[in-house]
Amino acid sequence: MNWFRGAPWLAVTIVVIAIMGLALAGGGAWLAVLGGSVYYVIAGAMLLLTSWLLAIRRAEALWVYAALLLGTMVWAIFEVGLDFWTLAPRGDVLAPLGVWLLLPFIAAHLGPRRRIARRALGVVLIGAAVVLAVSLTRDRHDLAGTLPQNGTTGAVVASGPGVPSAAENWTTYGGSGFGTRYSSLREITADNVKNLKLAWEFRTGDPKGPDDPDEITNQATPLKVGDLLYTCSPHQIVFALEAASGKLRWKFDPKVRHNKAFQHMTCRGVAYHATKAGAVTADGTAAPAECAERIFLPTNDGRMFALDAQSGKPCESFGQHGQIDLKEGSEIQTPGFYEGTSPPVVTDKVLIVGGAVIDNYSDRVPSGVIRGFDVYSGRLIWAFDAGNPDPNEMPSASHHFTAGSPNSWSISAVDEHLGLVYVPLGSSSPDIWGGGRSAEKERYDSAMVALEITTGKLRWSFQNVHHDLWDMDMPSQPSLVDLRSGSGVTPAIYIPAKTGDIFVLDRRDGHQLVPAPEKPVPQGAASGDRLSATQPFSDLSFRPRAMLTDAQMWGSTMFDQLVCRVKFKRLRYEGPFTPPSEQGTLVFPGDFGMFEWGGIAVDPERQIAVANPQSIPFISRLVPRGKDNPAAPDAAHPPGTELGVQPMYGAPYGVDLGIFLSPLGIPCLAPPWGNIAAIDLRTQKVVWQHRIGTIRDQAPLPLPFKLGIPMLGGPIVTAGGVIFITGTMDDYIRAFDVRDGKKLWEDRLPAGGQSTPMAYEAGGKQYVVTVDGGHGSFGTKLGDYVRAYALPN
Repeated sequence: MNWFRGAPWLAVTIVVIAIMGLALAGGGAWLAVLGGSVYYVIAGAMLLLTSWLLAIRRAEALWVYAALLLGTMVWAIFEVGLDFWTLAPRGDVLAPLGVWLLLPFIAAHLGPRRRIARRALGVVLIGAAVVLAVSLTRDRHDLAGTLPQNGTTGAVVASGPGVPSAAENWTTYGGSGFGTRYSSLREITADNVKNLKLAWEFRTGDPKGPDDPDEITNQATPLKVGDLLYTCSPHQIVFALEAASGKLRWKFDPKVRHNKAFQHMTCRGVAYHATKAGAVTADGTAAPAECAERIFLPTNDGRMFALDAQSGKPCESFGQHGQIDLKEGSEIQTPGFYEGTSPPVVTDKVLIVGGAVIDNYSDRVPSGVIRGFDVYSGRLIWAFDAGNPDPNEMPSASHHFTAGSPNSWSISAVDEHLGLVYVPLGSSSPDIWGGGRSAEKERYDSAMVALEITTGKLRWSFQNVHHDLWDMDMPSQPSLVDLRSGSGVTPAIYIPAKTGDIFVLDRRDGHQLVPAPEKPVPQGAASGDRLSATQPFSDLSFRPRAMLTDAQMWGSTMFDQLVCRVKFKRLRYEGPFTPPSEQGTLVFPGDFGMFEWGGIAVDPERQIAVANPQSIPFISRLVPRGKDNPAAPDAAHPPGTELGVQPMYGAPYGVDLGIFLSPLGIPCLAPPWGNIAAIDLRTQKVVWQHRIGTIRDQAPLPLPFKLGIPMLGGPIVTAGGVIFITGTMDDYIRAFDVRDGKKLWEDRLPAGGQSTPMAYEAGGKQYVVTVDGGHGSFGTKLGDYVRAYALPN
């Protein structure tokens, strides 16, 4: 080693480059054997050659390295084009190392021919800098556009009896029963939104406890009625706040037990009902005088409360002293196996209730039955038990609701003029195995069902996935829109799906308004299961049109990117709906879904819908059950989680579920992972689409790189031309211009805002409110904040 004397930095450099070369050559050979790119083998060999030439102090080392850098540029542009965030990992180690090699304490030891070699490497480095600079000005995933300003042939928000517009008040989860998340308030505009200031802040004092599951979050969208704002916290404590000041008027604690075995601990909101003059109950008797205004609260332990909206006291004539047991009628009543996580639908006379059922634990879980109760007495009026041959069969001493029947954990929409409620259904349990499902459970599995409000009878259904083995349930509240054209008005329903499709149907009978043809999908189910030969693919979709390739795998460096490429090639992936397998299947879009419970927002004046699709692949690996491998939960994966080992008792397999991540814990798929977009409802085309969110709160350092990140929660849109959204993994509330998606304003939040905002008016002032409680399993900062923004006086 005498040639290292007097050159310690050169010695270190030689060793580092040799290690890099060995890693790339070894990993690259593995990738090449799997059918992937041979670049990494070549790069590894050239690094090893560079290391050797440096060791013998030859200037040719710089020539070889320049060739490697130049070849890498050409290869990278060929693979991914001039897109900065996909180019960067391919050169973020090599380019700085090239600069290092030019430094005098390295290059000075490389003999008399080093000057021209240094110049050659310098030229290549300048070229690399130019390429990166050009790529910073381009984003091949961005769609620039401007919404048309004229034209009246498009869509307006539907209206009808019992459907209030969201203006001064915000009386239901989605602004109205139609789920449009639209406010007709105009004080806050695209011009003045930059002046928004925090008007008030309230803290619930309901933090995560030691006995709570990881999946604890506050996903509430508050309601505003009169002078009060109603919201809830993760343990379903209800708070009535003065709308103008945020001061507490009353609170109600249902005393939900903290339990790690619960799969969720969350509240998405409450529901409101006001007794109209001369109102009667579902039995035809006069409505009671008590609780003229009611707040309905579902709880994680399977109860439903009716509270007086002015005092917070339980309504005595509702059920048993103000509450009913939603587990009643089900054979299986294990605590935490049936949870009310979303607000119910409230109509004049009927309270319509769904609930979440534990995922992937067993084929013996509570029924997901949808029920209609008398809004005043809590008496069960009807049932829609999707897994029963007779879905409207009522429970009796000899009949329980069907175990594992498809459930509705999300929010429904309602059109009281048509007399229909639109209920998004999930799949029967377990999600990832369907070999034992009955024909009855299959028919409404992962479907939208339109039920008669008064009877619960099915009017129509639309299945978004046949024989769902990917947890692609209907996650979002649908939005009801009247589409106007020269031939008249068509009452439509827009249904966002986890697959990235938005299905557009006539809400009267369910026939397609935007084509969603059946297309062949991959086959080859696991032993004992089966598959549908085709699946529906909507023409209005954010689903990637092309299949993923290993070129789209990503990392913070070329090394973890290489690992992701190897992992990708080892998984089974044949495009959308590749079936679960023991090999491990890449599920894309993943279990989070491109759309979640936040849904879309509809602006009737500008005739658009606003969406926030996300794309994160998952891995689903079937684990054969056996004496030595029971696929049962253990201390690392208790029942109260949706990731890791899931037992699926009653099936021949368990399943190991997880996000497709690099060794550094970042998604293996290149960004963007989250976007905000606008759809012209006249043409059913996406007009603009932009990345949303930075990695500031997920990276080791607070780097504000705008990659476009995952989110939970949806947008709202106002008549002032502003979109508000908070759901991203960085802690911000943001405002965008509806015309072109330009960001107009943002403010830092004290915790994750995995909820959907709302807007209202109080004292002549427009407020925008966000609930910021964070999300345990999503990895955002937990908190207990309710915050209201307004323009200064």
